[in-house]
Amino acid sequence: MADGESKESQTEEPTEKKLGDAIERGDVPFAREASLFASTGAMLIIGAFTAKGVMAAMTALLRQLLDDAGGVSIRNGNDAVALLQIVGRGVSSILIAPLVILATAGILSSVLQNPPRLVIDRIQPELKRISLANGWHRLFGARGQIEFLKGVLKLGSISAVLFTVLQWQQNNLVNAMAVDPEAVPELILSIAMRLLSVVGVVTMLLLAADLVWARTHWRRDLRMSRQELKDEIKQNEGDPLKKAKLRSLAQDRQRKSMIANVPKATLVIANPTHFAIALRYVKEENAAPLVLSKGQDLIALKIREIAEQHGIPVIEDKLLARSMYESVEVDRTIPPEFYKAVAELIHFLGSRKAHSASVK
Repeated sequence: MADGESKESQTEEPTEKKLGDAIERGDVPFAREASLFASTGAMLIIGAFTAKGVMAAMTALLRQLLDDAGGVSIRNGNDAVALLQIVGRGVSSILIAPLVILATAGILSSVLQNPPRLVIDRIQPELKRISLANGWHRLFGARGQIEFLKGVLKLGSISAVLFTVLQWQQNNLVNAMAVDPEAVPELILSIAMRLLSVVGVVTMLLLAADLVWARTHWRRDLRMSRQELKDEIKQNEGDPLKKAKLRSLAQDRQRKSMIANVPKATLVIANPTHFAIALRYVKEENAAPLVLSKGQDLIALKIREIAEQHGIPVIEDKLLARSMYESVEVDRTIPPEFYKAVAELIHFLGSRKAHSASVK
C-alpha cells in the first residue's frame, strides 16, 4: 500500500540531475529488441557477403577429408585429437569472419543505445539478486507481465510473417526437388535471405516501438514527488535560511570594514542624513578618488559621526551624494562623470586649509 501511494505521489517529471544520477548508477533505458535486430542485420550481412565463401570453404574442407579418408589414421586417442585439431583450425578460419560480424553487431546494439561506463555498484554481489521473492516479482510482476506480452507479440508477428513468406515461396521449395543438386544451396541461400529481410523489417518496427517504450517507462520510473523536487532545488540552490544568514554575516563584515576605513578618508560627501560617501584622494596612491565606504540612513549617520570625530571634512551636497551613492562601489575609484564635481570639492578644501594655515 505504501509503494502504491509513493508511486501515486510521483507526479513531477524528473529533473536533469535526477536523470544524470540514474545514468551514473547504471540505470539506463535499454531496448531488448535491439539485440534481435542487430543479430538479424548481422546475418543479412553474412548472407550477402560471406555466406557463399563460407559454404565453398566448408565444402572444400569436407571434400578434402572425404577424398583422403583412407589416409586418416585413428588408432588411438592422440590420432583423434590431432584430427579434431585439424578440423577445428579449418572451421575456425572459415567462421572467423561471420563470428566477428555477429560479435560486432551485438556490441553495437548496446553501445549505440547508451555509452559504455563502469559502474562498480552494478557488479557487486547482492543477496537480493538471488532472492526467490524478488525473482518471483520480476517474473510475475507488472514489468514481467509486460515483457511476456512483448515476447508473445514478437513471436506471433515474426511467425505470421515467416508463414506468409514460406507460403509465397512454396512453389520454389517444391521445384527445388527437381533442380540440379549443386544449385540447391544457392536456392536455399536466396530463400533464407528473403526470410531474413522480412524478419529484419519486422524487428526494426519492433525495435522502434521498444525504444520509445523503454525510454518512456524509464522516465516514468524516475518521476519525483513534489517534496523530492523541493529538496533537490534546496540542495542545488542551498537552504534559504542558511543563505540569508551567510548574506547577513557578509553584510555585517562589509559594514564593519567600511566603518573602520572612514578615518582614512579625505572627505565625506553627505545628503544630510540619508546618504554618505567617504572618499580618499592621495596623488601617490590613485589617479582618482577612492571610495572607502558608503552608507544609507543609520550607516550614513555613523560615517558622519566617525568623520567628525577624526576631523574629516563633511560636505553636504544632496544631489551629488544621491547620484554618487547609486553609481560608486566600495574599494573602487569614482566613475569619470564625477571627476569634475569631486575635484572642485577637493580644491575647495585644499584652498580652505591653505587659508587657515596662512592666517595662523
